[in-house]
Amino acid sequence: MIMNRLILSFVFLLVVMAGCKKDSQPNAAAETPTLKTFDVQGILRDLSPDHRIATIQHHSIPGFMPAMTMPFNVKVPQECDGIEIGSDITFKLVVSTNDHWIQDIHFLALRIENIPSSAFLPRNNVPELKPGDLLPDYEFTAEDGSKIHFSDFHGRPVAFTFFFTSCPLPDYCPRMSKNFFETRQLMLAMTNAPANWQLLSISFDPGFDTPEVLTGYANFYRGGDTNRWLFAVASTNTLAGIAPRLDLMVLPNSMGVTHNLRTVVLDPQGRIFREFDGNQWTPQELADAIVSAAQLLPK
Repeated sequence: MIMNRLILSFVFLLVVMAGCKKDSQPNAAAETPTLKTFDVQGILRDLSPDHRIATIQHHSIPGFMPAMTMPFNVKVPQECDGIEIGSDITFKLVVSTNDHWIQDIHFLALRIENIPSSAFLPRNNVPELKPGDLLPDYEFTAEDGSKIHFSDFHGRPVAFTFFFTSCPLPDYCPRMSKNFFETRQLMLAMTNAPANWQLLSISFDPGFDTPEVLTGYANFYRGGDTNRWLFAVASTNTLAGIAPRLDLMVLPNSMGVTHNLRTVVLDPQGRIFREFDGNQWTPQELADAIVSAAQLLPK
């Protein structure tokens, strides 16, 4: 399994590097996208009300992704009309440098067998924290191996997001890292930026994302400059506590990690200031939220 993960990480780096300049800066303008198309079979596990996001438990995609359960962008939502949750389906996965989608979705009459176990589990019934609520002081392992807590950053606004280094889709974890890179550039250039602030990227794959792996991943996006941007990994116990409080879906399994996307801004007192769902927010929106959060006074 470790070898498969290493191969997947290598493929991920090739995909990301295709959209960067030769200096590997992640904010470089992408060239004309090269599309890759894969034929996939799976089981429909969830569907958003507008049919634009389909969560599918799918077979392995040779040379790209192991079998797992994850949400996909649907190009033509009408293709999901009439397909019930739990149905076996076939579809095409299309991946570009910066995006992905599925298309040509069809109900499969024959039952799909032998998909590796990757249970689609309901989220725990734990009350979700709202803006103004104090976030508990969770512990993480930083890229240098040290233990860090949210309280270490009290007195400054903090923006954090979640990812895992083996994530293969360019508009999921790689986009979060690219957005953080651009946010840091914007913040450092702002004349009205607060005196101190922090970005934190948190992996939820403790089985693979060791401090050494995190350092290599971080250096690809951030270079050797750790100023205002740290990478860390959450333990399974930390994930069990923080995920339901932030409406973060994290389903670790033997084949990978199934997840949604959540980015959070804390004020200097450690209270939730703003939460960003998905991947459609911009670096400028995040930078503006950090500046606004810094202005909040202690209650």
